[in-house]
Amino acid sequence: MDNQQKKQAWHLRIRQYVWSLFVAQRYLFSKKSHNTINIISIVSMCGVAVGSMALICVLSVLNGFEHMVQDSFTSFDPDLKITSQQGRVFDLNTEAWQQVRTLDGVELFSEVFSGNVLVGFNGRQTPAIIKGVSTNYSQMTGVKTLMIDGSFMLRGGAGNTAVVGVGVANTLSLGVDFVSPIALFVPKRNANVNLARPETAFKQHHLFVSGVFAANQPEYDDEIVFVPIDLAQQLFDYSPTEVSSVEIKVRNGNQIDKLESTIQTILGDSFAVQNRYEQQADFYRILQIEKWITFLILAFILLIATCNIIGSLSMLMINKQQDIALFFNLGADNKIVQFLFLLEGWMISVYGALVGLAVGVVLCLIQQYVGVIKMGEGFVVENYPVALQLGDVFLVFFTVIILGFLLASYPASVLRKRRITKSNEKGI
Repeated sequence: MDNQQKKQAWHLRIRQYVWSLFVAQRYLFSKKSHNTINIISIVSMCGVAVGSMALICVLSVLNGFEHMVQDSFTSFDPDLKITSQQGRVFDLNTEAWQQVRTLDGVELFSEVFSGNVLVGFNGRQTPAIIKGVSTNYSQMTGVKTLMIDGSFMLRGGAGNTAVVGVGVANTLSLGVDFVSPIALFVPKRNANVNLARPETAFKQHHLFVSGVFAANQPEYDDEIVFVPIDLAQQLFDYSPTEVSSVEIKVRNGNQIDKLESTIQTILGDSFAVQNRYEQQADFYRILQIEKWITFLILAFILLIATCNIIGSLSMLMINKQQDIALFFNLGADNKIVQFLFLLEGWMISVYGALVGLAVGVVLCLIQQYVGVIKMGEGFVVENYPVALQLGDVFLVFFTVIILGFLLASYPASVLRKRRITKSNEKGI
């Protein structure tokens, strides 16, 4: 076969595939109102559309809740947090730390000292974590935006003050308008416990509450008590240069990864340098796992919905036996006929996915920007959180396309061999 013949054969094959597309579209959008096959195809398309709409809506809702939680962590967690891999505290009076302080990307450098304490007020007690911070801590994080009572002030006219989480405040029934101070009970370092007087093993310090914050995260709201760092160091008998962690605000958010790597190189493996997501790695991992498990469950439901394509194509093949025989008589081969019915099933999936995604995207955008569905009183946000992502739209679309192609392949191949070949042999 010369080049001219190959070119003609190729053009013929292309025209046959285009013809298959035309015929498949005619079968799908038949105007015969009494055509049962057409009704079944529409029902199959509606099933795919509903499944696609549900999948994109659920994924968008999960994205909304994830963003809501991320905003809470963003307001509380620093850009970078540095802790020691060995020991509870470390000394900042080293050349390496002086080098970290002067790095170009470091906008704010804040020392932190944390420890376990017992907080008492009017006969009530609750365990908590005292977090001693520098005076610039409020500039490093968005903790000021989390205040629900009072202000973030660690020193006042009466001396040192504390800022407590809303969980601690509710447990102790305290607020900033109380005239009585809270009591901090701190275990003494290397102290022997006197069973007759166990209180002697604790230091006791009183200070007033200047504010109450709500991060909407139990690990913060129910445990954290902010105090000046020098007070925390004194209570636990540590020097002013000894801290439990260092928190850094990066000047340019796009350079966080670069600065993290630089600091890690300077400090070495004895320190852990974590960005905001690494600080909450377990939580974010749980969110992603939950999202993918939900996606797989809904994809399985979508698979069941698309199974109607098999029945629709099978009935269509039975109904179109005469047309199939005519196609063979006109010169169509098995591949072309098989491709025709494969296109039929694929078109059901594509049109169903497009309709479902269009409706789902519109619903998500309405909720995202208008907020039709409300959360009700007592919730962190007013409107039901929804965050539509373009990647999820493509993910759902290609998932439906793949499922539709796989399901359409079965009747287009197996049933075709049983019925199309049989009809061809009989010359129907």
